[in-house]
Amino acid sequence: MASEPSTQSRVMFQTSDKTQENTQRKLGKLTVKYNRKDLQRRLDIEEWIDGQLHLLLDCEEEEIPELEIDIDELLELPDEEQRARLHELLLGCGKPKEDFINGLLYRMKGLRKMSGPLKK
Repeated sequence: MASEPSTQSRVMFQTSDKTQENTQRKLGKLTVKYNRKDLQRRLDIEEWIDGQLHLLLDCEEEEIPELEIDIDELLELPDEEQRARLHELLLGCGKPKEDFINGLLYRMKGLRKMSGPLKK
């Protein structure tokens, strides 16, 4: 009986494109929630900070002391407290840091705080 092709049962699976659709939908939400221009601006600021710290601390990347400037943390503070916090973070720096602080605060104007998965 098993050798007769007409009586054998066949099981067929339908594949759905839901996974593809969900991925596209998630990407769309990400772009809407975090504007590409905002993300690029934040990336530019972080790269600027990195470059300026190399100049301020006058050392190679491997030699930079553990120093983290959290943009979101600064954005939560009023202007004068932002300045004070940056002075506090840069205490070990012997070079004048006012230009760096002024430059960073200027670049941060209009930047919005990020929340959720993109924040480190």
